[in-house]
Amino acid sequence: MGVKSGALLFALLAGSAAWAQPAGDCTPSAYNIPGANYPCVRPDRSVTFRVWAPAAQKVTVRIGKGVEMSKAADGWWYATSPPQAEGFHYYTLQIDGSIVADPATRTFFGSGFDNSAFEIPAPDEGFYQQRNVPRGDVRQHWYFSKVTQKWRRAYVYTPPDYDKNPKARYPVLYLLHGWGENEEGWHKQGRVDVILDNLIAEKKARPMIIVMDNLNASKPGEDASIFNARRLWPQPAPPRPPEGAKPAPGAPARGGLASFTGATFTEMMIQDLIPAIESAYRVAPGRENRAMAGLSMGGMQTFMTTLGNLDKFAYIGGFSGSSGWRPGFDVKTAHNGVFADPEKFNRQVKVLFLGIGSEEGTRTKEFSDLLTKAGIRNVYYVSPRTAHEWLTWRRCFREFAPLLFR
Repeated sequence: MGVKSGALLFALLAGSAAWAQPAGDCTPSAYNIPGANYPCVRPDRSVTFRVWAPAAQKVTVRIGKGVEMSKAADGWWYATSPPQAEGFHYYTLQIDGSIVADPATRTFFGSGFDNSAFEIPAPDEGFYQQRNVPRGDVRQHWYFSKVTQKWRRAYVYTPPDYDKNPKARYPVLYLLHGWGENEEGWHKQGRVDVILDNLIAEKKARPMIIVMDNLNASKPGEDASIFNARRLWPQPAPPRPPEGAKPAPGAPARGGLASFTGATFTEMMIQDLIPAIESAYRVAPGRENRAMAGLSMGGMQTFMTTLGNLDKFAYIGGFSGSSGWRPGFDVKTAHNGVFADPEKFNRQVKVLFLGIGSEEGTRTKEFSDLLTKAGIRNVYYVSPRTAHEWLTWRRCFREFAPLLFR
């Protein structure tokens, strides 16, 4: 490349969105790609966005009710959002008829597709920020599931001393994401590895292995389409069979009930996932070294799996997760009567943790109170100023992890 060509390329890059400087009081988001200064966060927690779309007629930032962008003469579009709540936020761009991630940011899988994201700093953010402490590893672990007849991927966190102490065995937490997310959620959006590294360094939590799998599981012939992002890619409904017609052999079950209710995941976890982890990692044996927790839909899955298999789990955590509580909920008959004998349950379950955001409603508190009244020990935690979002779940994990394996 000649000197003039190189100088021209540098000038073009210097004027691009990645290098353009925002106002001095607007701090680039932590999730921007290297060198990108937009989106940026202002002191009042509003966020300024910028995107290059010179031929577009309309551009919208898809966050909340949507923020319309304005086009400048040079082809760049700008918008500043209202003040946002502290914590992690997904967003996408709608450019005319297309919905896309912002090319200036990293992407995060949520709601069934790749989103952009930004972070509004929280007053207590230090617990999920990297510090100069020993770091654990997050590795991919592929295994074949006989139940689903598919290869599956789990992410596995191992604590900082795992490779230094080859004779040590560690307890395991199986940790699930929520609807529309996947096995990457807890270490990418949730920063669970950073949180646990910090807790271990402070001697507030025991070193443990964390297994992060995908809660979506279906057997051959089960329809898992309930998990698809139909809002983005609507599919025509299949033609209905004639009245009284029987399904063809091998045809997918309409609705995919087993995969939707989580029965397939429970079967897969017990038959495939737990044995795969315990054969590949130095896991301490027995139910008292095994925990399970999840957020939102993952919390519902956790209650379903653990309460039906208390011979295999001693620690249970639900973070904004549905426990099945409804008005008229009968503690003695719920979950096949697992709460009917409080003394037995309390001997089996060392910790039952119920966490929620302060803006999420009262059902979790009502469930906790109902259990307490029935003699079932449980830990109830409220994340201040948060709703159904990752800051709630990061805080829940921070409170839950120190209670494990004591």
